Amino acid sequence: MKSDKPAVIFDMDGVIFDSEQAYIDIYRDLLTRDGITFIEQACIDAIGANWLRTREIWHEYYGDAFDFEPYHTEAREILKNKSFPLKPYVHEIFNYLRERKIPTALASSTREESVMRMLEEAKLTGCFDVIVCGDMVSHSKPHPEIFLTAAGRLGAAPGDCYVIEDSYNGIRCAHNAGMHPIMVPDVLQPDEEIRGLAEVVLPSLNEVTGYLEKQFDNDDVVL
Repeated sequence: MKSDKPAVIFDMDGVIFDSEQAYIDIYRDLLTRDGITFIEQACIDAIGANWLRTREIWHEYYGDAFDFEPYHTEAREILKNKSFPLKPYVHEIFNYLRERKIPTALASSTREESVMRMLEEAKLTGCFDVIVCGDMVSHSKPHPEIFLTAAGRLGAAPGDCYVIEDSYNGIRCAHNAGMHPIMVPDVLQPDEEIRGLAEVVLPSLNEVTGYLEKQFDNDDVVL
């Protein structure tokens, strides 16, 4: 059943965890160690993409013969032993949404195994009514599948969903899904295209909470 009540969908890396730059640094270290010229733009273009799309992007930059899998596997092993700090105001925005009884989802392009490990270590699993990961859907952001899947599992209409993203691909995805894209920049600063697609660009989750509060009329939320 569709709902006319608001819902909030979060990306994970760069929105909840301060992890995007760490990913870039890890790939830089691995490639330069092997004498391979590091192309940072490949990592930047892959922000918000799932593993299959990331592999395609790396082949676009390094050629089809480039063996991406060993670097991806090694990077994943490094990340298994790495903890990331939370972005500022994470607990505050979840407390606000919980108090207002606003349903929430996580929609991350990262694999389920990694998503659940990170959330469990940070004790955040209970903050989400729905969790959708990159290996649970067929298409990568900016295709809208992952956000539409999250909305469907929440029982929320796409037009009632506010999406908090830091990546270009994520903002495109939310726009393509017919949702309300909110950008909180991390590694990427919005360009003209992204400013046109985002409903608003805000500097932190603190400002997102204030923005959401203005959008949610008392009549919209059942307390």
